[in-house]
Amino acid sequence: MFELIPFDRRNHRVSVYDPFRAFDEMERAFFGTQQPSVLSFRTDVSDTGDAYKLEAELPGFKKEDIKIDIENDCLTISAERKENKDEENRNFIKRERYYGSYSRSFDVSGIDVDQISAAYTDGVLTLQLPKKVEKAPEARRLEIQ
Repeated sequence: MFELIPFDRRNHRVSVYDPFRAFDEMERAFFGTQQPSVLSFRTDVSDTGDAYKLEAELPGFKKEDIKIDIENDCLTISAERKENKDEENRNFIKRERYYGSYSRSFDVSGIDVDQISAAYTDGVLTLQLPKKVEKAPEARRLEIQ
């Protein structure tokens, strides 16, 4: 389902059906090719054995601007960058810093949500997501009546 080629989709020799291509092209047309997506942020997820480690790039945010919510086996990381009101009246020639809300959700159905820990250092949010310990079903003997 996902293309494994790490280049732009300009190679017309290979015809691969991509159901998300229309959405990608719509996003590029709306936001332009130079502007990064303002709706999400980049993450790395690694398996450390008994837990998963999620690292999210959130540079320039204060710890107070980042929220982590868990509801119905869904962990949502959101951050909001507010525009500085002092810059409102400045006469910009070009403005490349973006303001707005960033959000990303993850399925945590196999995670022990009561033991999740979070740290924010140098623009990287790190979550430790311990795996649920699967309990073996209890064996028991039924009495015949």
